[in-house]
Amino acid sequence: MMPFVQMPKGFLATGVNCGVRRYRPDIGIIKSETPCVAAGTFTTNTFKAAPVLYNMSLLPSDSVRALVVNSGHANAATGEQGLKDNLEFAQHTAETLGLRQSEILVASTGVVGERLPLQKLIPALPQAVRAFSDTINNFALAIMTTDLVPKFGSETFEIQGKTVTVAACAKGSGMIHPNMATMLGFVVSDALVSKDVLQKVLREVSDETFNMISVDGETSTNDMVLALSNGQSGVNVDSGDAYKLFKQAVLKVCRDLAISVARDGEGASKLITVIVEGSADLKLAREAARLITTSPLIKSAVHGEDPNWGRILVRLGQAGVPTDWFENIEIRLQDVTVFKDGSPQAFDRPAARQALQADHVTIRCTLGNGPHSATAWGCDLTKRYVEINTEYS
Repeated sequence: MMPFVQMPKGFLATGVNCGVRRYRPDIGIIKSETPCVAAGTFTTNTFKAAPVLYNMSLLPSDSVRALVVNSGHANAATGEQGLKDNLEFAQHTAETLGLRQSEILVASTGVVGERLPLQKLIPALPQAVRAFSDTINNFALAIMTTDLVPKFGSETFEIQGKTVTVAACAKGSGMIHPNMATMLGFVVSDALVSKDVLQKVLREVSDETFNMISVDGETSTNDMVLALSNGQSGVNVDSGDAYKLFKQAVLKVCRDLAISVARDGEGASKLITVIVEGSADLKLAREAARLITTSPLIKSAVHGEDPNWGRILVRLGQAGVPTDWFENIEIRLQDVTVFKDGSPQAFDRPAARQALQADHVTIRCTLGNGPHSATAWGCDLTKRYVEINTEYS
């Protein structure tokens, strides 16, 4: 049985079935009793879905009260009508909640090219309102598509004799290669924070977490991470120790969610963690780590438990690692050193294969003595991934 995750003070969440999905919830709402500051990071895909364009026009903001999400239909590649459908969805949600349309954020996930099923979504809104609770669980279920499990969590910290809560959930299993952040993430908090600081925290945290995962190298039209904070804890986190604790809490919950998305990749049987350390350049470390997680050759080798380290070396070169660095590079698979100081290393291949049978495989690349490191997460490539994506639409 899933543990229940409490929402921060002043927040409620809901998830109900409107008939798009056969069994589980497929429309979810999060609302705050009071206005929130809100921030967002969005897909870099130039072909953006209607809800992405809508939210980008509103954020950052200091007057958001709720967000509504539907699963099953992405409302992407739906033209002018898709924009109108999105606006109508927001308007009806606002009316149902007694709010203004400009106080509502919208997210959609599902099949590209299909319009919102407003004839199902709108009649379900009153039911969703009646099902509000102080836990995030049903909302997390409502945003899933091919996900096998819901992804949610929370962190708290105390300062000034008060408790601040950060709760979050995400969805994502396929078409996952965020570049901001199909992947959706939602972070809610009762911290008192300015919209500019919240935007800064969300951007920096996303770069270290959601932007460091990949399932298949596909950056969706709908990717977004939204953050809302209503200040009801009374703790101002714009600076000082409170800021550090707040950012740490957001980072922790988002890292856990990002790893959960990678682990739940379509058809995946293994989580892959790639650590690139000792780099003189942070951007290069991140690029190298991510390129290793996206290589179909490496993903296939991990699935087949094949210690084919040459494919990793090729990816480092593709990332732009300078030629003279290769004299000092060390590559380890599950703590087995396979390449060091510019040369292959003798290792026990059967033992390495056995180590790769684990459901969590770590690849560690030390580039030198530089101060920067980066960690990326991905998953193996299986036959089931192909089956899922030939049956999806």
